[in-house]
Amino acid sequence: MNSADLYRLIESRKSIRKFKKDPVSKEILEKVLSAALHAPSGKNRQNWRFFVVQGKKRDEYLKYSQKSWLGIKDILQKRLKPSLYEFTERFFYTLGDAPVIIFCYSLNDKEERYHTSIGSVYMAVQNLILAAVAEGLGTCPMGAPLEIKNEVDHFLNIKSLKVPEGSEIELLCAVVLGWPDHEPPKAARQAEGRITWISE
Repeated sequence: MNSADLYRLIESRKSIRKFKKDPVSKEILEKVLSAALHAPSGKNRQNWRFFVVQGKKRDEYLKYSQKSWLGIKDILQKRLKPSLYEFTERFFYTLGDAPVIIFCYSLNDKEERYHTSIGSVYMAVQNLILAAVAEGLGTCPMGAPLEIKNEVDHFLNIKSLKVPEGSEIELLCAVVLGWPDHEPPKAARQAEGRITWISE
């Protein structure tokens, strides 16, 4: 891949909310997860933790997704056109038929600043998303599970995990993933006021 290909890949990324029900092979999932593991991290702690949910367990999560919608629907109703609001609501009730949900966690401890720890995980998530695009997959990163983070922890049985003493594992986001079944427009990128140049 040359530099032009990389920029085209980055620019082609968009959030997908309607998917084919076709499964994603374990081989492809391992490739995109491997890309995530190649992200930089504070003190090279590689503190990300990913939980890949599929099949019946994915179907079971839908009731949680529906509940998470309740925490954000009023805000979105103010921001979205009615047709887009209704489309987004349907997405939360079905997750757009995406066959895979990847829950992304950070293992935090006192050896690293909190924001560095969570920032490391988000860099890994971006790697995962771009690798998925390269494979022809669609993704939609979601912060809504944070509305019900304790219930998501219970759903994934997080308390059963062994973590080093003095550490805690924290949900940061989820990424739904699958083969796209629509071609939504990409929201315009806004540069004004986003970049400040400082020199002598």
